Amino acid sequence: MALWGGRFESGPDAFFRALNDSLRFDYRLAKHDIAGSTAWARAIARAGVLSAEELTRLEKALGELAGLVEREPEAPLGAVLGHGSESRATQDEDIHSWVERQLIIRVGDLGKKLHTGRSRNDQVATDLRLWTREAIDDRLAELLACRRSLVALAEREIGTVLPGYTHLQRAQPVLLAHWCLAYIEMLERDEGRLHDARRRVNVCPLGSGALAGTAYAIDRAALARDLGFDTPSRNSLDAVSDRDFVIETLAACALTAAHLSRLGEDLILYGSQEFGFIEFDDAVSSGSSLMPQKKNPDAAELLRGKTGRVVGALVSMLTTLKGLPLAYNKDLQEDKEPLFDAMDHLSLGLRVVPRILDTLKVRREVCARAAAGGYTNATDLADYLVAKGVPFRTAHEQVGAAVRAALANQTPLENLTLAELRAHCPRAEQDVFAAIALTAGLTRRELPGGTGPSSVTRALVAAQTRLSAHSLP
Repeated sequence: MALWGGRFESGPDAFFRALNDSLRFDYRLAKHDIAGSTAWARAIARAGVLSAEELTRLEKALGELAGLVEREPEAPLGAVLGHGSESRATQDEDIHSWVERQLIIRVGDLGKKLHTGRSRNDQVATDLRLWTREAIDDRLAELLACRRSLVALAEREIGTVLPGYTHLQRAQPVLLAHWCLAYIEMLERDEGRLHDARRRVNVCPLGSGALAGTAYAIDRAALARDLGFDTPSRNSLDAVSDRDFVIETLAACALTAAHLSRLGEDLILYGSQEFGFIEFDDAVSSGSSLMPQKKNPDAAELLRGKTGRVVGALVSMLTTLKGLPLAYNKDLQEDKEPLFDAMDHLSLGLRVVPRILDTLKVRREVCARAAAGGYTNATDLADYLVAKGVPFRTAHEQVGAAVRAALANQTPLENLTLAELRAHCPRAEQDVFAAIALTAGLTRRELPGGTGPSSVTRALVAAQTRLSAHSLP
């Protein structure tokens, strides 16, 4: 069903329909289109376009249609897939035409009155905002579950020490709980960005018409409230052509995906035979079709791999929007597939993270040996010398020489004799060995944000408190 055929003498070319028709993907807006149509019916009834009896009939029919979509989300695809009685020649162009045709089937010509004063331009902008708002709320719930799993892992491994890295080289020992808290910080920022995007999503374009505003006496504030929006849009030209809310949402999703990718990369490395810090559960791993011994971290790899398509969706939308004149252009039909795809795959990633973390086996002894190796206590030795009155740059040079000597002897710093240490660090005393022990370096970093055990415990309690106080919009 087309909503615009009166001006035309012949039907559209089949290839044009393949290019133009959007029902194959915008069917996902069905319940939102029905919700928007219900609110619009009430708005035009308030404006005197519909009688009370007509409004009742339309609301009843729209309610039935909402029930159908709830039971069968892909019901609008019947014509596209050949499941319905319609032929390809009469299939609906988009979700708006499907809803209108279904109404006409149920209430006859009354269904044709619903579109009074409304354009598909403000209609689709409203539908997509409703869909995006719901999708953001779902992602926020999934992010919350990820944070819970990171907190739970930190609690389980509160005493586990592993090497921290810079340039993928062992740098200084850190607590595994500190590592978990780093990702909690990232995900909390992601939540903040999604909340912020949601605020700008939650504006109602309905009533803007095609571009100039509707000619009917619509109470747009009441209409916005009916749909749960904070406010009506302020400019009709902007309202029908704005997709900033899609881009901003995709930007938040892309950064969230990038953080999941970093988490996945850390886990992949830590689970490799070269590191051996963790082991993935069989439920989130796969094997090799050729090599029987393999256990591949596919879930973590896909956290990393899916990021490309989420970032690609953002780039796609920026490219689509950058050259469009005011107001609406059909290019904006390209907003939905990238957004739907990005949300789908981000959701998959967010939902698999708790499954990875909750079943993760940590090899604590391997972590501890690695944290003690690689001369990660060199900075602690330099700090010890500073406390003895050696200027830091001098201490840095002396410790570097001591590390060279230890490397030559293939032994850790702490296994050098005092005499061997003093050959390079003259101020060293017998207490140096306590100062460069693994636990000593940790306990000296008790400042806020540091990896000291007490500091990490306080940070973990604070993260737990934020979780318990969390509420979705």
